[in-house]
Amino acid sequence: MGTGHYFWALFYFASLCSASLANNAKINFREKEKKVLDQILGAGKYDARIRPSGINGTDGPAVVRVNIFVRSISKIDDVTMEYSVQLTFREQWTDERLKFDDIQGRLKYLTLTEANRVWMPDLFFSNEKEGHFHNIIMPNVYIRIFPNGSVLYSIRISLTLACPMNLKLYPLDRQICSLRMASYGWTTNDLVFLWKEGDPVQVVKNLHLPRFTLEKFLTDYCNSKTNTGEYSCLKVDLLFKREFSYYLIQIYIPCCMLVIVSWVSFWLDQGAVPARVSLGVTTLLTMATQTSGINASLPPVSYTKAIDVWTGVCLTFVFGALLEFALVNYASRSDMHKENLKKKRRDLEQASLDAASDLLDTDSNATFAMKPLVRHPGDPMAMEKLRQCEVHMQPPKRPNCCKTWLSKFPTRQCSRSKRIDVISRITFPLVFALFNLVYWSTYLFREEEDE
Repeated sequence: MGTGHYFWALFYFASLCSASLANNAKINFREKEKKVLDQILGAGKYDARIRPSGINGTDGPAVVRVNIFVRSISKIDDVTMEYSVQLTFREQWTDERLKFDDIQGRLKYLTLTEANRVWMPDLFFSNEKEGHFHNIIMPNVYIRIFPNGSVLYSIRISLTLACPMNLKLYPLDRQICSLRMASYGWTTNDLVFLWKEGDPVQVVKNLHLPRFTLEKFLTDYCNSKTNTGEYSCLKVDLLFKREFSYYLIQIYIPCCMLVIVSWVSFWLDQGAVPARVSLGVTTLLTMATQTSGINASLPPVSYTKAIDVWTGVCLTFVFGALLEFALVNYASRSDMHKENLKKKRRDLEQASLDAASDLLDTDSNATFAMKPLVRHPGDPMAMEKLRQCEVHMQPPKRPNCCKTWLSKFPTRQCSRSKRIDVISRITFPLVFALFNLVYWSTYLFREEEDE
């Protein structure tokens, strides 16, 4: 029994020793990371000023593969022609000076947060206006060094980038905004940027823009040559389509309503001067205010935009309705003046007839020469009258459709003003409908051609 107890005591002691050694080994494994970092990045062992060698240790240019993840696009400004984007930017390259022993696969990679301790590509965004890093709660940056010397650099940044726009088709337009990345000091003999193979650009799935839709994006190369050499450059083109529903509700439908309201004056009596004038002036001022509000939200470009054509024609129709009333009022006063002149003429003729009748009644002894009622066949005066009758009895000419349509309206006082109103009731809507047909067919076809 004593021997058995002694055996179990030894076994228990050996188990404790093995557990202690295992714990010590685990602690030593974590401590190994510091030793590896000191070994590869120690003083006099690594110089961050020297670029890595080329592929397979050659003297060729260092190859840096780039990958970006678009987290959000906050705004696209038409006035300043810029857009803001937040993205995770990643670069990956190989530096053989950073190789280390991974301890049989236990040490997958080393992590750094200080970019100045290793060599970094001098990449910059060539169309950047503003930019900043994110430091809440800690700087959003890390560097991973893998056992084979591969380096992964990742950082989260927010940028405001220039985006030159062509607004000729506004608001039926599509805009291409680019993100350009280039080397600042290293030429292509020393540094080359390449897109990461497979999926170089990712976009967050629930990306939401207030007035645009991201249709697609394309990656390309944009190497630039200057008098100091050729520099490697990458770019990604983001194709945005403007959402038309907002502009349909806020601009196009209200303008149509204002034009139609201006036509109400055609159904009012030409004598209702205050009503027709106030209606025309109000719609004209409202349309002018609408136009100025639209132009305030756009840059002062030198060419004509699609929205300028629409608002200009609508303003012309409203102004034309006001001028139509001025023409109606002038025609009404002209007809009234002519009618007054005719009435005075009839009164004068009636007065002269009454005076002649009074003279006949007072001079009953007067004799009058009676003309014969029947002419002889050889009388030249009778032949002349007969020719005049033949001329007046010629067959009528073919009636004019327009004159026949206008003859249906009354010919009494102010008839011309009523005719102008009736013609305007038909002409204005027909011309506006024709304009809509030409406008939408033209700009929609141009949009398809550009696409």
